[in-house]
Amino acid sequence: MSAQHPGRDAVVAKGWLRAHKWLLMRRSMQIGILAMFLVGPWFGWWIVKGNLAASRTLEVLPLTDPFVFLQMLAARHVPEMKAVIGVLIVLGFYLLVGGRVFCSWVCPMNVVTDAASWLRRRLGLKGGHAPHAATRYGVLVAVLMTTALTGVQVWEWVNPVSMLQRGLIFGFGLAWVIVVGVFVYDLMLAGRGWCAHLCPAGATYALLGRWSLWRVAANRRSACNDCMDCFAVCPEPQVIRPALKALGQQHPVILDSHCTNCGRCVDVCSQNVFRLGSRFNRSEQ
Repeated sequence: MSAQHPGRDAVVAKGWLRAHKWLLMRRSMQIGILAMFLVGPWFGWWIVKGNLAASRTLEVLPLTDPFVFLQMLAARHVPEMKAVIGVLIVLGFYLLVGGRVFCSWVCPMNVVTDAASWLRRRLGLKGGHAPHAATRYGVLVAVLMTTALTGVQVWEWVNPVSMLQRGLIFGFGLAWVIVVGVFVYDLMLAGRGWCAHLCPAGATYALLGRWSLWRVAANRRSACNDCMDCFAVCPEPQVIRPALKALGQQHPVILDSHCTNCGRCVDVCSQNVFRLGSRFNRSEQ
């Protein structure tokens, strides 16, 4: 493996399209979801109203972000019934497919942090110091405590996800300062620092991911040639080793709740070690 170009062997072995299949599907979904929010204020086509914190699709389907809902409760606001229905729908969906799927398949900030990670590899940047991965849970608790004390959902003042959408609608301002700040932080100070160590929304979805059905599995781990490409591209590389190297578990399924089910390990592996499937399919090939 070239540390700067992980997945190069996969392109040779599988072709460019298969070596980027899951990445292309994720980007298409992220861009498509963001576009549905933007065509309303841009062109007056109101497919979805609101943002990823709380929205209503075609005036029928309400969706509420669980972290935002927790802030409502912490602020002692009585949520409307549509907010309750919205959070129940979201909870049911992500309990099924994986909490951190939001981070890799829906959240538009994933494009920003992935770009920072890609550029960091290309530039060969090393060093920096990322906080402990559990810091995100500390931030989660701190936000909820601050909200409880002030009665205000303070996170929404600085939420990079909301800021990115606002920046695209209203143009340059504080929103872009926050988005660029996350990019620079991941690029210069801590690779994958924001999503993997600090984001409280990601921490909330990780709590849901403990029981999800959809999982990545290293079903052909005996074919692994230790190229380390999967570790290079994984936003949470610590989740791979137990399943791949049978450290602390015998089955090949990645059950760590921090796995984002992004599929990049599937893409970049030239030996086809990984696959996406059910958590109950624990057989090796």
